[in-house]
Amino acid sequence: MARRPSASQDTRTRLAQACRIFWPAPLAIDARERWRGIAGAAIGILVTAWLSHWIAASTAHGLWLVAPMGASAVLVFCVPSSPLAQPWSVVAGNTVSALIGVACARWVDDPLLAAPLAVGLAIAAMLMLRCLHPPGGAMALSAVLSHTVGLELSLFAALVNSTLLVAAGLAYNRATGRRYPHAQTGATPPATDAGPRFDPADLDAALALHNEILDISRADLETLLRQAEMAAFRRKLGALQCADVMSSPPITVEFGTGLREAWNLLRQHRIKALPVVDRARRIVGIVTQADFLRHAGVDQPQDLSRRLRDFVRRTGAVATEKPEVVGQIMARQVRVASAQRPLTELVPLFSEDGHHHIPIIDADTRLVGVITQSDLVRTLYRAVRVES
Repeated sequence: MARRPSASQDTRTRLAQACRIFWPAPLAIDARERWRGIAGAAIGILVTAWLSHWIAASTAHGLWLVAPMGASAVLVFCVPSSPLAQPWSVVAGNTVSALIGVACARWVDDPLLAAPLAVGLAIAAMLMLRCLHPPGGAMALSAVLSHTVGLELSLFAALVNSTLLVAAGLAYNRATGRRYPHAQTGATPPATDAGPRFDPADLDAALALHNEILDISRADLETLLRQAEMAAFRRKLGALQCADVMSSPPITVEFGTGLREAWNLLRQHRIKALPVVDRARRIVGIVTQADFLRHAGVDQPQDLSRRLRDFVRRTGAVATEKPEVVGQIMARQVRVASAQRPLTELVPLFSEDGHHHIPIIDADTRLVGVITQSDLVRTLYRAVRVES
């Protein structure tokens, strides 16, 4: 009989689970990206400080760099895709917050009241203006704590510092292969070969249900979800080759096979296409049910049976304009795939190019099988069912 955990063990387990919530997750970036962010923040502050100091020297006031720029540099250079790090958020968020902080420092004497009022009003203004920027809260608080009542903080330090930092971020991120700024609206994620399994409206509904500000733009989030979906799709099917899925041996006909025999093979095996091969089993064409219907001139449902019987019946004449064998109605241009080709590469051929059946050939270009839409759907269903 299993022993029940003691009260002390149960307490330790709950404590360990509670502590695990506060343990930070590992950063999913390599050493190169870490050093890129470190160097970028240092260079950005250097450029901002040097130019701001040079400009401040000609304005006869000593305020040339403010502390919240350090936090802004972390966002601009380490997480340039964040909505909180975009140029409008940095410049407008810092400047508006500085104005609010100066106003609170000037009109509210008690810093115990001015500090929370400044931070709260700054957040409200940034949310309303769509320029939420965490260092903006520090900017408003700095104005209150330093009792800055002049406009030099907002009109010079916040505005000029933020603009210079954004300019440095634009140049540095693009020079190091990072897109900046990131479009926050109207971006369309790249289409995947397998086609999306969720609609943008589904993502909007999920975000509305979540009802929290996420530190990623909606467009980037949709792109990541589609890329993750495609990665999962390739992981499930990436090891499969055409040889693992194809129907083999395939039902085939030759150039001189009679139309009646070919039509009977289609009906007997309940298939829609027959590869046409030569004596070496190399593809020379393909004949489908659509080819029979088209050459039979079937245009009315009630004529279908009679016209098809007349079409596949041999005339027995030495010379006739009516097709008698498969080679006279087959399509000569055939899309084929090798037996070793990854199955995932055939998905767009079926889903986008309109193919219904693809003959599979070996290294000697001999026909060894056929993959149909049904084969592909069956394989996809099994992969999803096993994964579930």
